[in-house]
Amino acid sequence: MPKSLIIVESPAKIKTLKNILGPNYDIRASMGHVRDLPKSKLSIDVEHNFEPTYITIPDKAKVIKELKEAAGKADAVYLASDPDREGEAIAWHLQQALHLSNPRRIQFNEITRSAVEEALQHPRTVNVSRVDAQQARRVLDRLVGYMLSPVLWKKIKRNLSAGRVQSVALRLICDRQREIDAFVPLEYWVVSATVTPLSPEKPFETKLVSPLNYTGKFGIANEQEAKVVLSEIEGSDWSVGAVKKKDKPVNPSAPFITSTLQQDASRRWAMTNKRTMMIAQQLYEGQEIGKEGSVGLITYMRTDSTRVAAEAQQEARAFVESTYGSQYVPKSPRIYKSRNTAQDAHEAIRPTSVHRRPSDVKPYLNADQYRLYELIWKRFVASQMESGIDEVTTVDVHAKKNGGGYLFRSQGVVRKFDGFRVLYTEAKDDDAKSEEDDRQGLPSLSENEPLRLLDIQSNRKFTEPPPAYSPATLVKALEENGVGRPSTYATIVSTLQDRMYVEIVERKFRPTDLGLAVNDLLVKHFPEIVDVRFTAGMEADLDHVEEGRAQWPELVRRFYGPFEASVAKAETEAERVKLQPRVLEGEPCPECGKVLYIRQGRFGDFVGCSGFPDCTYTRNLSVRIGMECPRPGCDGQLEERKGKSKAGKDFKFYGCSNYPACDFTTFFKPMPDRTCETCGYPIGQNRLGRRVLGYRCTNRACPTAQEEEAKAMAARETATAKRAATKKGSAK
Repeated sequence: MPKSLIIVESPAKIKTLKNILGPNYDIRASMGHVRDLPKSKLSIDVEHNFEPTYITIPDKAKVIKELKEAAGKADAVYLASDPDREGEAIAWHLQQALHLSNPRRIQFNEITRSAVEEALQHPRTVNVSRVDAQQARRVLDRLVGYMLSPVLWKKIKRNLSAGRVQSVALRLICDRQREIDAFVPLEYWVVSATVTPLSPEKPFETKLVSPLNYTGKFGIANEQEAKVVLSEIEGSDWSVGAVKKKDKPVNPSAPFITSTLQQDASRRWAMTNKRTMMIAQQLYEGQEIGKEGSVGLITYMRTDSTRVAAEAQQEARAFVESTYGSQYVPKSPRIYKSRNTAQDAHEAIRPTSVHRRPSDVKPYLNADQYRLYELIWKRFVASQMESGIDEVTTVDVHAKKNGGGYLFRSQGVVRKFDGFRVLYTEAKDDDAKSEEDDRQGLPSLSENEPLRLLDIQSNRKFTEPPPAYSPATLVKALEENGVGRPSTYATIVSTLQDRMYVEIVERKFRPTDLGLAVNDLLVKHFPEIVDVRFTAGMEADLDHVEEGRAQWPELVRRFYGPFEASVAKAETEAERVKLQPRVLEGEPCPECGKVLYIRQGRFGDFVGCSGFPDCTYTRNLSVRIGMECPRPGCDGQLEERKGKSKAGKDFKFYGCSNYPACDFTTFFKPMPDRTCETCGYPIGQNRLGRRVLGYRCTNRACPTAQEEEAKAMAARETATAKRAATKKGSAK
């Protein structure tokens, strides 16, 4: 009897869907895109409405053949690629590649029984407008990449590339770094006093605000001014001025969207955006949860909407009431407003069932999967809880003398009701200091109550430059400016690092000399490409295409004309950029003692002596592979390195950039999309030359890795014994 065929993107979903639907459906995976533009040429017909020429991705021929055979046997074909523009485009490409006349497009925001059955009951056709929007983005990105990159090759160095959205992110990083470099700190002084009520004594700190009854802008610019103020305060009578108390509600944050999930994971664990999305995808596609089988644990993780289904809200509210009590449940469900630029195609990121507590699923998840699931679960449940209430007390302190005096002020906070904070608190950026950081517990005080001065001091301070972007704050800036979409944030960041345009120093982005050179050329000769507002406007135009309010060829045409002219002009007018080598700090040449440079060669950066050609010392520079170190608490990056065996042979291994503070190393090349189910470390590729021998956990302390090593050692011993026996037999 023919079965219906369901085609999904990822094979990881197959087990979860089979667990839901049983044997009545043939479920197969396309393994992502099956067609794309060829890499070898532009493949955009600019003379004929920018028509793209797609080809079958070379290693997908077998997949297409198998899907064609399965479709020919099926009574119906359902295209169940991801519920976004990219997924819609994959569905359309499958329709074309498999020559399907009437496929049924289904999508689900979560892989649960109710969501999948609902999708199967309400199939639709492929949304051509959504496909057009994705096609427009692909064409724009191809035009920029293939026409702009040769300019960079000619003017800076070979093998460079530029991306439409990545170039804007690079500009944000470069502009911020130049702000930091150009910043001139200004001196200022802060006067603070420690005072206490007389009975009982309970000291507290208070800071100078201004002279009493002063209405202008007050500040202390230097030490001399600070000394004058201190001398005028000396001998003053201290007392309490106004005491004001008010209750301040502290509201929970909205459930996660893609950007806020990446930001929180980055702040808490220095987790890269790419890794966050990879783990979230694993939770979405399904994990084996004991007797339940393979279960999708969270809703779709690429979303910019804070919308939540009414059933999920009610489930969360009921859970909160039964767990914490009715006082923790607001009178009505919380509804959060999405940004105006949000596509609102999906819900926010939430657990598929609140009743799967993190502790329930912990035995079945690796370390990273568990902590991300716990974070998503807590954030969602907290988003439907009652606000916290803080009592904020502001106390004015007077230092009076000879009819004049100075005003000091203190603020204290008492938590009256924890509300959602009993479950969850949001992580902060290092440079985003919380208001509560400077607050203290204050004694009970009344107006005009006398105080006694215990200590007074002045401290010199300096204004600080704006902070460099971190992975979290860069994503936040891109989102606030309407640049990029949830599906692109992770690749924007990783691409800039892969191209060596930026590096991460102390968890902050710093542009390399190469990145600054590329940015400067783009800003001068392609200002619209790197303009934030222009790029945000392009995102809005793509939304209009998806909504059926604009035609994609016209959108591309408006962009292409001026861009083509800018490319032609830059090729003739842009000056050749000569990159200056960077000094390798703290390490002289081991052969002649001169300064070492980090130079750029055909195969990447290398270390060379500044005394060349008299001194020819060089060595390879470790190459970063675009993955963070898996050691908990380490913010290093994994690098490819070379070593020498005792026999003098070169070998390759992988280690942390924070060495020697972190000594993580492995001989197996870490895979960015595969993690050990036991410990959460990346799975490594065991290679012998070009031959892949297998895969192994890169954590030597992992029981699975130790078991695999024991098996491998036993196999080697058996093979050695067999060779010895064979040799012995031959000798006889």
